[in-house]
This record gives sequence, C-alpha cells and structure tokens, in this order.
Amino acid sequence: MTALTTKSPIRLLQITDTHLYGNPVGTLLKMNTQNSFGHVINSLKQNNDYYDLILATGDIAQDASPEAYEYFKSIMKDLGAPFRWIPGNHDVLETMQEVAEGTDACEKLVQINNWQILFLDTSVLGQVHGNLTQEELEFLEQSLQAAQADESVSHCIICLHHNPVKGNAGWMKDIGLNNGVQFFKIVSKFEKLRCIIYGHIHQDLDFIYEGIRCLCTPSTCIQFKPYVTDFTLDKENPGYRTFQLAEDGTIDTEVVRVTGFKFEADFTSEGY
Repeated sequence: MTALTTKSPIRLLQITDTHLYGNPVGTLLKMNTQNSFGHVINSLKQNNDYYDLILATGDIAQDASPEAYEYFKSIMKDLGAPFRWIPGNHDVLETMQEVAEGTDACEKLVQINNWQILFLDTSVLGQVHGNLTQEELEFLEQSLQAAQADESVSHCIICLHHNPVKGNAGWMKDIGLNNGVQFFKIVSKFEKLRCIIYGHIHQDLDFIYEGIRCLCTPSTCIQFKPYVTDFTLDKENPGYRTFQLAEDGTIDTEVVRVTGFKFEADFTSEGY
C-alpha cells in the first residue's frame, strides 16, 4: 500500500469508460473514442487544476490492446498525477498488468492523509456483468477491518467498475454487479466507509443506498440515457468527476462535461 501526504483538501479525479482502441481511428457507435478522450483531457488542462490521484475506473480499452493501454498511460503521465486503474468488462487485467509493469497503476490500496482508497476488480472475462470473486470479497472485508482498526485512517472510499446498485434503465438489469447484495452486506458493517465510486453505466449519479453515498461518473465517450426501457444513447457530452476530500470526512464532488463541441455518435443504435 502506498501512503501519500498532501495538503487538505485531497483532490481526486475520476476518469472512466474511455473505451480506447489501439488504432487511433477506432470508433464506438460512430464516436471516435480517442478524440472524445482528447476533448476531456483538454477540458481538464483548461481548468488548470492539480490532482493528488487519478482514479481510472475501468473500460480503459474497448479492444483490450496493449497499444490502447499504453496510450492511456501516456496521457496520465502528461497530466502529471499518479493514477490507479481497475479493469472493466472490456478490459483484460493481465494486459493491463503487463503495460503497468514498473508502475503502481494496479495497486489496490492507497492511503492519502487520513483517507484510504480501495480498488476492486469486478471484471468477468468475456461477460458484460460484474462479479466479485471470493478472493476479492475477502480482500475487501480484510482491508476494511484493518482500516477500522487503524487510527491513521478516518475515512474510506471504494472504487469499482460495475454498478453495485441496479441500473436506472430497463436494459441494464443484467449488466451490473451480480453479487451486489453480498457486497453491501460486507461494506455496511464499517462506519469509516464514506462512498462508493463506479462507472460502467455512463451516467452522472449521486445518491444514497443502504446508508452509503454512491457516485457514478459519465464516460469520456458515449453516454447512456437514464429511465428508458431499451438501449438509448443520451446526447449529454462526455465528462469526468472531481473530488475534494476534507479531513473531517466531507466530500465535495463535481461532474464536468466538455463544452463548446458537438459530438457525433449513432443515436439510433439499439445496442453495442
């Protein structure tokens, strides 16, 4: 586990669901994902903010190619902040680990000041839905138990890719974390847990579930329309989420979307 010390408040950046291809002209439902990611990065740079850590919460690549991960890693290096990434349903963990060799990108625990951040792998190779293996569930519970007993840790955050709470569109019913009930049974026992952060469903969400704050962040490419029965793309622009973590456990967070640019996509698509 890495332990970092920085000034308060701690500043985090979440980037998720970039769906990059090894080929820079690769598109997802007619949206060039490298291009849309570039617009998000330009928006970040224009805001001229610094971050203590970047949370990359899965579906880094659409094709799981080493070239896509290398490209993402190069962009993170350019931003000048450390990052941690976790796999989504389109990723291959082994490839991510190979590309991350010599870095801390795959590290699963980070402590910054009095906050601890846990990174979970919910990916199931070849499947859209997510699952926490028994090994991952044990890591989760043991890490939260250790944090609960550690006086230097006051607050915890959990990062994962798949939505642990059922999605808000009919077509999403089978794509989330399939053992979310077991997940919440574990995490609800620990009073230091402040929030759960995820991606996967390409939306801006901020709500309380089982007494725990849950935050979902828009993709850097296509967006999914909420409260529909069938698969539908939203016309909201790509974006990212920022966090400010205070010593007392307060979380200030904001979703920032790209402005001044109209993105092309196949808004008639019935799935991907």
